[in-house]
Amino acid sequence: MQFTYQTERLLLKVLTPEYAAVVHKFYRDNQSFLEPFEPQRPHSFYTTDFQYSNLRCEYDAFLRLAHFRYWLFRKNQPDSPIGSVCFSNLLQGAFHKCMLGYKLGESFCHHGYMQEALSCLISVIAKEMNLHRIEAYVQPDNMPSIRLLSKLGFMEEGYLQKYAEIQGQWADHLIFTYLVPTPVK
Repeated sequence: MQFTYQTERLLLKVLTPEYAAVVHKFYRDNQSFLEPFEPQRPHSFYTTDFQYSNLRCEYDAFLRLAHFRYWLFRKNQPDSPIGSVCFSNLLQGAFHKCMLGYKLGESFCHHGYMQEALSCLISVIAKEMNLHRIEAYVQPDNMPSIRLLSKLGFMEEGYLQKYAEIQGQWADHLIFTYLVPTPVK
């Protein structure tokens, strides 16, 4: 697993704690846009200290091959993240699956950045971690995310009632699944 990947327009990087200030700025700048889709955050979440600790934990998890968060940077602005992609809850054994999460800053939506990042990372993570299945959970009214997953080959599998606590309220979600193609032998 590499720490950095490149696409046509993006750098996809696992960050060290030294990036805490720019990650803090990303979350602060996009707080009102992202919050409707995320759990309630403690007030400390929007501090550089919190982001420093979080990046340290995520970096350690990356080294253990337990959790992968890649931050998206445009090549022409390599110091300011525009979003992130996370592969978590990795299960091996009989499952060989993980959960996919992603977020993009408001001013970077609808430019194809997330599709570009996911097109690269899904194939890399699936191969490196020997995955069979990648799951994504989306609120039913999040049409941009539903369209994105459909373009990437995810299939809707079901409706999950009161699946996740979002901003203090239990919210319904749709489950979308990507089945990794089996190589022809």
